[in-house]
Amino acid sequence: MKISSIKNDRTYRQIARLTIPIVLQNLLTAAVNSTDAIMLNFVGQAHISAVSLAAQYAGILFNVLYGLGTGIAMLGAQYYGKGELKTVEAVEGIALRFSLAIASLFSLTALLIPRLMMQVFTPDPELIEIGSQYLRILSAAYLCWGIIEIYLSTLRCIGRVTVCMVLNVITFSLNIFLNAVFIFGLFGAQKLGAVGVALATTISRAVELILVVIVSARSKDVKLRMSLMFAKNKVLSRDFLRMALPALANDVSWGMAFSLYAVIIGQFLGSDMVAANSFAIMVRNFAIVFSSGIATAAGIMLGQLIGSDQMKEAEETAGKFMRLTVFSGFVGGLIVLVSMPFVLRFADLTDTGKGFLRTMLFINSYYIMGIAVNTSLIGGVYRAGGDSRFGFIVDTIDMWCYAVPLGFLSAAVLKLPPMWVYFLLCTDEFVKWPWVIRHYQSRKWLKNITRENEELAAG
Repeated sequence: MKISSIKNDRTYRQIARLTIPIVLQNLLTAAVNSTDAIMLNFVGQAHISAVSLAAQYAGILFNVLYGLGTGIAMLGAQYYGKGELKTVEAVEGIALRFSLAIASLFSLTALLIPRLMMQVFTPDPELIEIGSQYLRILSAAYLCWGIIEIYLSTLRCIGRVTVCMVLNVITFSLNIFLNAVFIFGLFGAQKLGAVGVALATTISRAVELILVVIVSARSKDVKLRMSLMFAKNKVLSRDFLRMALPALANDVSWGMAFSLYAVIIGQFLGSDMVAANSFAIMVRNFAIVFSSGIATAAGIMLGQLIGSDQMKEAEETAGKFMRLTVFSGFVGGLIVLVSMPFVLRFADLTDTGKGFLRTMLFINSYYIMGIAVNTSLIGGVYRAGGDSRFGFIVDTIDMWCYAVPLGFLSAAVLKLPPMWVYFLLCTDEFVKWPWVIRHYQSRKWLKNITRENEELAAG
């Protein structure tokens, strides 16, 4: 499609209105994570490595909350497209019930047994000590996060993405400022290193929760009411679990498998690989913000179209999202290549670590395309139609029957060179392409999953 045609296409303009704030939000998230690594670079490689490993637990919790948010997106977007705002709030309450229970579990674990959590990833005593202090302070942030993400997911499903972006701008800006204060000891504060990162994150999350409560109080549509957790509707709860559980299991399964990549690198490939991988992840997080934004926008826009029974328009819009996804994957790969000389010059790594990082970045320059296509289809298009089961099946088989066993075999048994192990781990996204693309072409994901008011009232 020609550029002039895109500019004049109403659907592309709608996609842009949704996608741009989400992309900016994703950029801010990546910026905060990168700021941690950049500032800790001045403290030492041990602090970078420890935070990189400890952050795997936040990654798992993120995947849990993202899975619950997906349940909200699937049902909420379709019911909003149908014009039923009260049902959207009921879905929010169901999600809050689960998110607070799970976030509390993570919080207690990080508070009580942080050393044991770190020992899963590394045998290095220094990294265990630094990481355990980081996790203990971060435990309070997990609880705040469990509430914040559910409400923001609800706002996104009704298209209020700009509000979410503004909240993130304020919170992440505060996080970056506090990172500098606590890492470098500005304004008379003590220099805290990795502990400072945890403290900055916890304070920022607490402030964000306060802002969320203020936004909710002034909102004319969906509100954050803890009483929603106790409202009972068996039919809607069953629908939510039927949609959200496969998505949650998918995201948790994928997140845990991806964390095992860190275990493989940390336990078998050495501290140079751990440090290099933390920089590679930082660059990759920036490179995938466009594809992640497109996937989220696809879930919102397609869900609303399907909920209002505009099936033909939904199918055509999905095709437009896919064209944008391929373009975003190409752009992401270029970002990795262009950033390579700057990252290598900046990274405070050993010569061996820089050699590893150079190859990692090259691998990521094409790995981004695999991530982009799968994220957009599995995390966006399919879930818009309530099809979360397919993603769970294909991701679980790919990660647990292929990628993780291959990683352990190549690193622990065959003892291949570190970069060969990394290369093999980065084939996971492309292995599932044939099944993912075939499922898109089958149109089995294109379903209206809403119920009539009489059915919901009966529940």
